[in-house]
Amino acid sequence: MHSLGRIIGIGLVAAAAIATAACGSDSDSASSPSSTAAAGQSTASKGRECTADDIEVSGGYGDAPEITIPDSCDPPKTLIVKDLVAGNGPGAVAGQPLTMNYALVTWSDKETLDSSFKRGKPFQLTLGAGQVIEGWDQGLLGVQQGARRLLIVPPNLGYGAGGNGVAPNETLVFVTDAVQVGR
Repeated sequence: MHSLGRIIGIGLVAAAAIATAACGSDSDSASSPSSTAAAGQSTASKGRECTADDIEVSGGYGDAPEITIPDSCDPPKTLIVKDLVAGNGPGAVAGQPLTMNYALVTWSDKETLDSSFKRGKPFQLTLGAGQVIEGWDQGLLGVQQGARRLLIVPPNLGYGAGGNGVAPNETLVFVTDAVQVGR
């Protein structure tokens, strides 16, 4: 029954898109940067992509961070990785177990969606094993124990159009603490 509802919903969305396209004007609106995107995200350009330095993070290693995303720049289209607090020891490699604390803020609404800090339970994974989004598998390579790392994950390395609990094509901002690297 859910599949039938999904098929009907997709058909309605497709019909609406065709009807909207058929009612277009003579202007060249297809190249306009102010067209709307899915689920509350606007593609109106601010003129430049944000960098790691544009994201404000307060709180030290081990503390739940406060993450502030500015309105003055666009979400980056590539993975951004920046260590906010240096760690020590060897850097993480693919196949290695990691224990991480993290906070996740979604770009479109600038709200904390998830936080292992607030749950009081770090997250365990094997790096590079496909257990997490590709942005984590790539962005946590080389992380050292004790490091606090900022990850800005574009949709193609996050949940993409599928959403998986977030808006489709959402940019994700993580602050991660490497609690343990290796066994």
